[in-house]
Amino acid sequence: MFPKYDVIVVGAGHAGCEAAAAAANLGSKVLLITMNMQTIAQMSCNPAMGGIAKGQIVREIDAMGGYSGIVTDASMIQFRMLNRSKGPAMWSPRAQSDRMLFAATWRDMLEKTPNVDFYQDMVSSLLVKDNKVYGVVTGLGHEIQSRAVVVTSGTFLNGVIHIGEKRFGGGRVAEKAATGITEQLVSLGFESDRLKTGTPPRIDGRSLDYSKMEEQKGDDEIVGFSYLNTPKPKEQRSCWITYTSQTVHDILKTGFDRSPMYTGRIEGVGPRYCPSIEDKINRFAERDRHQLFIEPEGWNTVEIYVNGFSTSLPEEVQYEALRHVPGFEKVRIFRPGYAIEYDYFPPTQLRHSLETKGLDNLFFAGQINGTTGYEEAACQGLMAGINAHQKINQLEAVILKRSEAYIGVLIDDLISKGTEEPYRMFTSRAEFRTLLRQDNADLRLTELSYRLGLASQERMDRTLVKKTGVEKIKTTLREFSLEQIESEQYLLDKNSATLTQKQKANQVLLRPGIDLPSMINAIPRLALTLDEFDREIVEEAEIQIKYAVYIEKEKELVQKMAQLEDLLIPDSFNYDKINSLSNEALQKFKKIRPRTLGQASRISGVNPSDVQILMVYMGR
Repeated sequence: MFPKYDVIVVGAGHAGCEAAAAAANLGSKVLLITMNMQTIAQMSCNPAMGGIAKGQIVREIDAMGGYSGIVTDASMIQFRMLNRSKGPAMWSPRAQSDRMLFAATWRDMLEKTPNVDFYQDMVSSLLVKDNKVYGVVTGLGHEIQSRAVVVTSGTFLNGVIHIGEKRFGGGRVAEKAATGITEQLVSLGFESDRLKTGTPPRIDGRSLDYSKMEEQKGDDEIVGFSYLNTPKPKEQRSCWITYTSQTVHDILKTGFDRSPMYTGRIEGVGPRYCPSIEDKINRFAERDRHQLFIEPEGWNTVEIYVNGFSTSLPEEVQYEALRHVPGFEKVRIFRPGYAIEYDYFPPTQLRHSLETKGLDNLFFAGQINGTTGYEEAACQGLMAGINAHQKINQLEAVILKRSEAYIGVLIDDLISKGTEEPYRMFTSRAEFRTLLRQDNADLRLTELSYRLGLASQERMDRTLVKKTGVEKIKTTLREFSLEQIESEQYLLDKNSATLTQKQKANQVLLRPGIDLPSMINAIPRLALTLDEFDREIVEEAEIQIKYAVYIEKEKELVQKMAQLEDLLIPDSFNYDKINSLSNEALQKFKKIRPRTLGQASRISGVNPSDVQILMVYMGR
């Protein structure tokens, strides 16, 4: 009934979809197995993509030839570039999506991708022989063979849903949990643990009074996520902001004695940076209110997502508390908030390629590795799909460095440090964030992906046009002398000192408050020289000129750090020979088996002296 596949992808969430697309576009024959064909690429939690550091990840996925950026652009109902008031390293794109359109667009793109087959069933176990995975066994009893398997099980592995004192199995509300894989892998020597995440109630938007809330509109200019020229919406939907109060908190506290979090029924650790409302009022008791973002679920629905109100309290407590939020006095709930507890496998059991150390040809991506968020899952799926294809074709694994991409930071963090709580990406996790901006992901990654055969010719051509254009603008501004008379009114309008003599345009651009688009608009002679370049190329050139000193400093730091990254540690290295290592370092090195001295230095609990000892020993 089934042919033998190159790659089987288990689960069709954000990680699974990107894994299937990447492996198929590289030429592998892929089977995507999902428990429900109607929930492919489901936005299980909030209807949004991007945000701080997450937006950079989506742009990196796009630059590599993944689909998340294109799908987000096609389904967005609002776009905002966050942190515009800060430096460009902090700018982060974020979009509200139409939940149903997002999933439909993903499915449409996958169906149009050659080499992707679909099958609806639960995977109950893996086919294993001689320490290698060679396929899967499904709930209906089918044995389907493949050369590699990518497991992207999300919150479904032994998932349990909690609402107050109610507790039932499920991977998402109204969807059953997946069983069998954890038990099999644990019997084969894998270590597993439990994590918890939560989601807020969904609300009938017709029952809200928006006059009591603050409106949050989208940006006038929609930049979007994809470096391809994707269509953008002609109009946008507003989000709204309201707040909890002390009264709301007091009502919520009445349900604490029935909360699964406080009665010990939930054992898994929840996300530190996306806590439930009960966690917030407990941890931040000094605050008398918390912000809530009221987010529409799409163009053609009245359903509303209450961002900031994740909860697993009893339904009647959720309802009573919401009724005391400004604008929610007559609220109607479509679905209560709930918590979900699920199995994950601590990611120190993986290689940088996302292949497991315990079994060859088995790859993990997404929440199974302890991450939280669509974007973190999607980028792991992309890399697991690429590396599954590479492995079965005896090609070198694709491993992004920490200095090349947020994706590289995320994977290295997971594998070197592990995680005991759902991992979320932040700009602060990247030591080279001045280099890893959202504006230059194409310049960083597209050529690499094009050489692999993933990024298209169109992407490569656009990247080369941008690269050439940026250099041309930088050269022009270095050579272009601004006259005193032609620049006087512009500089006065910008509250900047007027020129006393000719000055090169790139020097004037370094002044605070001066930006390149307004300079081009105000000085006709400059406009004539630079009118061929679009907004994206002009912005990139300006960033490179204004932040040149910081960019160069960071590049120097990368080169210094590269010395450690280039020192490879053989897989067979015997750490027991080194008597002077601390006990903790010895245990961590033997468990994680770092690839390089650089990775060894980032393992938590390892001291600089341990790294120096290791370096000296390797030098011998």
